[in-house]
Amino acid sequence: MTLTATEAPAPTPALGATVEVHDGERWIGVCGLDALSPGRGVALLVDGRQIAAFRDRAGTLYALDNRDPFSGAYVLSRGLLGSRGTVPVLVSPMYKQAFDLRSGVCLDEETAPDGSSSTLRTWPIRCRPESSPGPATDVHEP
Repeated sequence: MTLTATEAPAPTPALGATVEVHDGERWIGVCGLDALSPGRGVALLVDGRQIAAFRDRAGTLYALDNRDPFSGAYVLSRGLLGSRGTVPVLVSPMYKQAFDLRSGVCLDEETAPDGSSSTLRTWPIRCRPESSPGPATDVHEP
């Protein structure tokens, strides 16, 4: 990110803030921001779906399906965060495919072994500051 004299960095939410995921109908509080260690993932269960949530070292939040389309295992929350050029990626702990954290697109293969799409569903995720009924910060929507 490049800052100019007219831009200010986004405020960093307090660790007591709540992370919320949008399930298509409403925002659901899923965990405290302190549960998301920078660079590490957390598996969440939202309306019966497993979601992998991440906070990168810059503080950006991401949420994708937790199921690896290549192995069928629910392990992506244990993957590694990194980048390919300027693209933030999640690397699967199983067969090491890289997925764009912003779009869920697999950068290595277009289809899974069963012929289905290798693209992961992404979920809108945001952080609501502690005891704040107002708008959330750090909204990431696919």
